[in-house]
Amino acid sequence: MRYRGICFMSLLGRLCGWTMALANLESKKGLALGGKLDDSDIKLLTSEKSPISWYYNWSPTPSNIVGNSTLFIPLIHSLETLKEENIWSALDGLPSSSEYMLTFNEPDEAEENGGSYISPEDAAKAYIEDIVPHRNSSRGWQISHPVVTGSERGLNWLRDFNESCYDIDPRNGCPADFIAMHWFGDFAGLVSWVGTLRGFYNSTEFQNTSILITEMALPQGSEDDNISMLEQTMSYLDGLDYIAGYAWFGVFRKKNANGWTGDGVSLLENNGDLTGLGEKYLGGTTSDFKTEGDGDSGSYALQVRWSTIVLSLALALGILNM
Repeated sequence: MRYRGICFMSLLGRLCGWTMALANLESKKGLALGGKLDDSDIKLLTSEKSPISWYYNWSPTPSNIVGNSTLFIPLIHSLETLKEENIWSALDGLPSSSEYMLTFNEPDEAEENGGSYISPEDAAKAYIEDIVPHRNSSRGWQISHPVVTGSERGLNWLRDFNESCYDIDPRNGCPADFIAMHWFGDFAGLVSWVGTLRGFYNSTEFQNTSILITEMALPQGSEDDNISMLEQTMSYLDGLDYIAGYAWFGVFRKKNANGWTGDGVSLLENNGDLTGLGEKYLGGTTSDFKTEGDGDSGSYALQVRWSTIVLSLALALGILNM
């Protein structure tokens, strides 16, 4: 089977064999934002004191409740996304900080399971014709290859995608600037999948390709198991220069978890406070990330509201007894 390398784009120009993509992330920690979230949840997670520097939301457009201080990375989820009217003008209208773009979410997975279910041949054609030209536009997008499931099926999809890319463009294949990765499972499995992707890409003529982990968690595991997995994972990933960043998959309150995720992955309690897992991920307690004047939900806000009610009653009674 033919297997060729992909030229990756550095901030200093295109060089096969070397890349500095994603170099301007302020920290490695990010968020995969999905599901039901209160404004207060976002304020807490992306406050000035939070270590979160970037996020994505499976969409080409940012969340309207996240400020521009948190870098937004858009995603072209599927072939249908490319058909949306004015999609590129909308993308090019994003703040200049949004210079990185994810492409095709889990194309090896069925749509009902969150995947985009695209054949490698169709994905390669759309990637070359509709996405690659925007690397050379005035905006100069830096793009990832499609992000597959962390499985042998996903690896086989990447192999077929690479083959299809060179069938279409024998000289360039499908150029990219960084690699996106998903992992759902234990720490040992994550290490193995990182090694598998590194082996797949670095078996060609380029080295040191940046990897952005856009989803990771231990679904259906207890909170303690997720904390253990997270602690090992962060220590490992923070020590690897080629890991540009990572995002925890569990940015929701426990009550909004589903049967597949389980509530052990949740960063937030039902009242909006950080779970023990959330405290480990952000590196502090809920009060450490509250900003002055927050009128949001959670135990702190609840206490404030009750204090206000009690004070109002006391004043009313005092007035009545005067």
